Amino acid sequence: MEVHPSRDIIGTEGDELARKRIVLGITGSVAAFRCPEIARALMRHGAEVFAVMSDAAQEIIHPNLMEWATGNPVVTRLTGKIEHVMFTTGPSKGDLILIAPCTANTLSKICWGIDDTPVTSFVSSGMGTKIPIVIAPAMHETMYRQPFLVENLKRLAALGIRFVEPREAEGKAKIASTDDIVSAVIEALTTKDYAGTKMLVTAGPTVEFLDPIRAITNKSSGKMGAAIAAEAKARGADVTLVYGPGSASLPHGIRLIRVNTTDEMYEASISELESTDYNLFIGTAAAADYAPAVPSPLKISSSREERLQVELSATPKIVDHVKEVSAKTFVVAFRAQVGLDQNALVDDAYERLRQAKADLIVANDVGKPNIGFASDYNEVLVVDREKRVTHLERARKRHIAKRLLDIVRERMQA
Repeated sequence: MEVHPSRDIIGTEGDELARKRIVLGITGSVAAFRCPEIARALMRHGAEVFAVMSDAAQEIIHPNLMEWATGNPVVTRLTGKIEHVMFTTGPSKGDLILIAPCTANTLSKICWGIDDTPVTSFVSSGMGTKIPIVIAPAMHETMYRQPFLVENLKRLAALGIRFVEPREAEGKAKIASTDDIVSAVIEALTTKDYAGTKMLVTAGPTVEFLDPIRAITNKSSGKMGAAIAAEAKARGADVTLVYGPGSASLPHGIRLIRVNTTDEMYEASISELESTDYNLFIGTAAAADYAPAVPSPLKISSSREERLQVELSATPKIVDHVKEVSAKTFVVAFRAQVGLDQNALVDDAYERLRQAKADLIVANDVGKPNIGFASDYNEVLVVDREKRVTHLERARKRHIAKRLLDIVRERMQA
């Protein structure tokens, strides 16, 4: 069978939804214009998407657009093929139903079992076969706060339906961002093998101020730590992220502590470890090793005739103190190097693991092209206390995070 050309994007940004069949229900909100983007984002993470549209949705976007976006025929009415049954039972069964956008009208119909559109019929049949359902509401804010709708939201949540909270702006409850919707779908389909685990993650760079304007820092974006936090959250962990001034897109549903300097990151991390029983600490942050001994309270002169000399003092190594304040916490350290061959990288990482009394250390060469700092990709070596090495080959950071958490889970259980 000839493959639709739009399907060539499947899996290009990740495999979190590989081999998953997502039914995308589209209702009559103006936010329906976002559906091609949502469908293709799901596809880029590995999913196959099948669109179902109400009559009202077809007045906003044409079914041909969704067929182009997904590479699959679009259901616009129920026929003798009994599409709502075919996609919720048997070999063609979908793995999840996503209603995005979902109007107030459709949400209330779902709540009270009214099946008068293809979308509500799909949901009704899906609820009957216990397929996971995710709803992304979109409507005017006055409607979202309407008492009957609020009660309907509670009733559906009690039945296990997940909601992606809308963004409240300009007097409207606007549909959530595409990233948030994709994250909600991934989380709904991810095994909760980290349920009950309290995890503390550090991520991003730190900055050390020379004066009120200038600072010493590095090229870390925090993407690796953000990917670990997102993967852990999807797998059921209770995640706290201590985050420096990076540029990564951060997951929702985690506790976020923002910091700037290494001292701030150290104080926040140690305070958390002293006050909370964390099962797992993962230190991905590229905290500055040195800071100006005496920062200038005023802007340092920029005269070209002067030579600037700055005295630097060592900053605290956060990971070295984790076991001191929380001896039972499983510790995963990170080690960035440049230009070492694999044997030297392993030796260097193992020595750092011993110094920090860590349980695992993740080492990588950030000097390689499109690896590490600011990149969406990484390639790492995971070294344990027995100096056993696991090589995680170059992949997107979310995939590296998944593989790493698999390893951590095995070692924690052992």
